[in-house]
Amino acid sequence: MGYKNVFWPVLITVLFVACNFTEEIYFNKDGSGKMNIGFDGSEMLQMIPESDSLSTKEVIDSTLVFKDFLREKKDSIAQLPIEEQKKLKKLEPFSIHMVVDEPNGVMNFDMFSDFKNVSDVNDAFNAFQNANAIGPSAGDASMPKKSSNEATQVSYTFDGSKFVRATEIKDMELFQKSMDSLQSAEMFLGGSTYTFKYHFPRRIKSTNIEEATFSMDGKTMIYEVNFLDMLKDPESIKIEVELEK
Repeated sequence: MGYKNVFWPVLITVLFVACNFTEEIYFNKDGSGKMNIGFDGSEMLQMIPESDSLSTKEVIDSTLVFKDFLREKKDSIAQLPIEEQKKLKKLEPFSIHMVVDEPNGVMNFDMFSDFKNVSDVNDAFNAFQNANAIGPSAGDASMPKKSSNEATQVSYTFDGSKFVRATEIKDMELFQKSMDSLQSAEMFLGGSTYTFKYHFPRRIKSTNIEEATFSMDGKTMIYEVNFLDMLKDPESIKIEVELEK
């Protein structure tokens, strides 16, 4: 079984079972840096019966560069509705690295991108969720419909001294529909966590997050929240960090 036959079904499943996500950003002095959104899916592997179609003994270690993929599939993508094309275009800055070693209980998934300005990767988590839209069937009639994650948008700003991460609900009706759909998944998502881990080029002077922890050198901030709580009240997650001069 090739990785393409496993990669996308596993990715889609990840969105509906308990996972521990990490959103990590490294900032350079000039404001450029690297973002990575990843998860450790070892618990998910334990939930998949050996008889399940997602179960595989093949070790997968694969990287997908969306920029290359979109170029290769441009003819098929051009046949999609404009809305879907725009959704896929948002994936262009990112790459995905996936490692699945079921016999050893290893499942790691990372979506990452370098950036010149952190605003270039605004709404990265929505891009992560939309990634399942460009599986091998891209261009088919079975392409996913408008997904509920489009109800919200995450934005980042960093001017060299202050960093802000904020979430906005753009479509309240769509957001409410997504909340309704979450009810059936609460038993899986209840134990999931989402960890913010931000590395800055200078020491942190202050933050609005009282529960945050910091590295010994004072340049890294870590903040963990319940994933389900974050989904239910996304605008409550506003992170502000001010650096020392």
